[in-house]
Amino acid sequence: MQRNGGGVGAGGQPWVLRRVRLTWLSFMLFFILVFFPLIAHYYLTTIDEAGGPEKRIFGPRPGGELCEAKHVQDLCRIRESVSEELLQLEAKRQELNGEIARLNLRIEACKRSIDSAKQDLLQLKNVISQTEHSYKELMAQNQPKLSLPVRLLPDKEDPGLPPPKSTRSCRLRSCFNYGRCPLTSGFPVYVYDSGSYPWGDYLDPLVKQAFAASVKSNIYVTDNPSIACLYLVLVGELQELSSPQPSPAELEKQLKALPYWRSDGHNHVLVHLSRKSMTQNFLYNVSAGRAAVAQSTFLEQQYREGFDLVVSPLVHALSEPNFLEVPPQVPVKRKYLFTFQGERVESLRSSLQEAPPQSFEEEMEGDPPADYDDRIIGTLKAVQDSHLDQVLVEFTCKDPQPSLPTEWALCGQREDRLEVLKASTFALVIAPGDGQLVASAGCGMRLFEALEVGAIPVALGDHSRLPYHQFIRWSEAVIIVPKPRVTELHFLLRSLSDNDMLAMRRHGRFLWETYFSTSENVLSTILASIRTSIQVPAAPIKEEPAHEIPHKAGKLAGTDANLADNGDLDLGPVETEPPYASPRFLRNFTYTAADTYRAWNRAPGPFHLFPHTPLDPVLPSEAKFLGSGTGFRPIGGGTGGSGKEFQAALGGNVPREQFTVVMLTYEREEVLMNSLERLNGLPYLNKVVVVWNSPKPPSDDLLWPDIGLPIVVVRTEKNSLNNRFLPWDAVETEAILSIDDDAHLRHDEIMFGFRVWREARDRIVGFPGRYHAWDVNHQSWLYNSNYSCELSMVLTGAAFFHKYYAYLYSYVMPQAIRDMVDEYINCEDIAMNFLVSHITRKPPIKVTSRWTFRCPGCPQALSHDDSHFHERHKCINFFVKVYGYMPLLYTQFRVDSVLFKTRLPHDKTKCFKFI
Repeated sequence: MQRNGGGVGAGGQPWVLRRVRLTWLSFMLFFILVFFPLIAHYYLTTIDEAGGPEKRIFGPRPGGELCEAKHVQDLCRIRESVSEELLQLEAKRQELNGEIARLNLRIEACKRSIDSAKQDLLQLKNVISQTEHSYKELMAQNQPKLSLPVRLLPDKEDPGLPPPKSTRSCRLRSCFNYGRCPLTSGFPVYVYDSGSYPWGDYLDPLVKQAFAASVKSNIYVTDNPSIACLYLVLVGELQELSSPQPSPAELEKQLKALPYWRSDGHNHVLVHLSRKSMTQNFLYNVSAGRAAVAQSTFLEQQYREGFDLVVSPLVHALSEPNFLEVPPQVPVKRKYLFTFQGERVESLRSSLQEAPPQSFEEEMEGDPPADYDDRIIGTLKAVQDSHLDQVLVEFTCKDPQPSLPTEWALCGQREDRLEVLKASTFALVIAPGDGQLVASAGCGMRLFEALEVGAIPVALGDHSRLPYHQFIRWSEAVIIVPKPRVTELHFLLRSLSDNDMLAMRRHGRFLWETYFSTSENVLSTILASIRTSIQVPAAPIKEEPAHEIPHKAGKLAGTDANLADNGDLDLGPVETEPPYASPRFLRNFTYTAADTYRAWNRAPGPFHLFPHTPLDPVLPSEAKFLGSGTGFRPIGGGTGGSGKEFQAALGGNVPREQFTVVMLTYEREEVLMNSLERLNGLPYLNKVVVVWNSPKPPSDDLLWPDIGLPIVVVRTEKNSLNNRFLPWDAVETEAILSIDDDAHLRHDEIMFGFRVWREARDRIVGFPGRYHAWDVNHQSWLYNSNYSCELSMVLTGAAFFHKYYAYLYSYVMPQAIRDMVDEYINCEDIAMNFLVSHITRKPPIKVTSRWTFRCPGCPQALSHDDSHFHERHKCINFFVKVYGYMPLLYTQFRVDSVLFKTRLPHDKTKCFKFI
């Protein structure tokens, strides 16, 4: 037991010692590892602080002394070298990047240059092709390009003409010297001064004064008698019968004493203007030789058909007619179906005095008597007494005006007669009972008054000569009934439709305004009649000179991809040749010879026979016929074609043609520059005429885009919207695209509109449509711009029209309309639509589905003003009053191309689309 316990105790002592030693060893190791570093750190820190900064061993050293050690200096040198190399590499990298950017720019420029060269090459190919076709066409036609004819004037010495058998048988071929009137002479007219010959003192002062004023303003009058084609002599109207007058023999002697009478008076016209119904026919017993006579009264044995001229009376001698006081042309039917007021003046040679009156049947069976007046009186009274229609016929007057024998005297004063005619649908004009009186001033006065107030004249008696009957187709404005048909007159008048009556009334209004209304018109019509008879072309209208504002062209304009990107669609060549103007002077002579009636009777279309005529003799409504029936094949026309062949050429009957953009602007330079730049690359564009409507000139530093075509900036005299339609001489094409400076149109839309206009050259062809509507509550017309499937106007802010309408707008359209446009600074587009519809009696043509065309973000235009629509309402009603009726016509016709997609608002019903 003891041995085991002792063994345990003896054997466990070493284990205890080992454990003590292990604990001591751990303690010493812990002391060494923890306290020794702390003591060393404290010691070293104490040494650095005691030795000063220069003896520090482990602390930081000032002035870069850290690199003083050799190995540290090597490291510093390596770092500096690497930094320098890195800087050099970065500079080299930036230089290479710049060079790469420059090369990329050169590559892009080369690509653009290649594309431009390809485009130029394509254009040159197209131009060469067009030039070759033009050459072939001209060779086939053998018709050189015409310029303004050289003016040929007659010789001073006039050899005269061989004498005719009788001066009573004078005709132009025998009594007129054509040698003094070459086709290119310009038709110079010399007018004798009424104070230079003795009987000038006997002339009516008002007639003399009005004639002198008309002569002063006429474009054909010349002061040089040696070059004159025609010589005018005013011989009447003479003063009252109570004043002393020259005898026929004395007057004949004074005529022969005229300095340029040349023994027989050839190429002279004796003008007798009647201001009263009782006009002295004192030339009846005067031998006029070879001089023509122009007056209102003629006897049958005196009148030389085709040589003498029946003229209208001079009612408004010095006063201008007030067109606003002229009654409206609608309603068509007025209070009275027809009216007549007059008293018959008996003749000493009347057949009614020579034999007892015959029955109407006996008169028809035998020889027609000289007078049907009794039968006319009985028939008209029977119609009045039947009360089938309200008529007014009076055959006695309280105050009859002096008249010629067998003529129906006018009743009362002019103002009283006009009041009756304003209430008359038809106005009877009964020819004189004596058949030898082929024209009379009294009948001319009745005709004048009826046309003036819109009563349709009914000429009862077909033997009378109406004024200018050789040139005016009176059947379009006057109902001519032989006297034997007086019993059928009532039936005839009741059978006419409202449309026919309105057309005759409108045409009569045109004839009155154009040829009879003023003394200037009367003189101009006399000269136009003679000029047309001898086939001398009319003088060109003086165009509006374009005073150009100098401007600087900037960089080459780009093309807006949104406006001109047409994919594979080739819209046509962009001309690189000088701009091609529309041909002029091609029909001056053929038109004068062949189209007399059409020109004088178009209501009121382009009148080449009227004294003021355009430079371009091609009528808007007839220009589409050019190129047909000429014996050659037009370029691109008549051969069909589709797809690219059709796109690359205009084709049609006028295969080579361009248009001019006329853009009106007012102090919106940025908008204007953007709009001009968008025209870059537009095919068939001749030039751009910018009408600068501001009194302030463009900015000096303004750079205009270079679109490859002329941009003519025109200075205007005043700020007027009428300037948009002035016939500027800078416009050398028939086609004009009138466009606002803020209008956004794609090139394909413009080209489509141009193609459509070429098919309807007498119409306005454009994009935004509008219409007029009748306000039942206020009994007036309204202007409407809402979306509609029907329209009557196309805004000229984006529309094609013929240049001839610019002449009519500026020179022919009533001045009151232009004044209202200036007053409101509005409505010029409505005025143009009124004018064209009035002339053509056709509505405009809308192309594509566009209803607006304004650019987003542009400054507000005048149309955004609240008063804009109120002013347009007033304009429409005022224009209707001036014209006397509503000329606008509705249409549901719209032209879309199969190349376009129709876009309409989702909340609107789709219109029928005509393709």
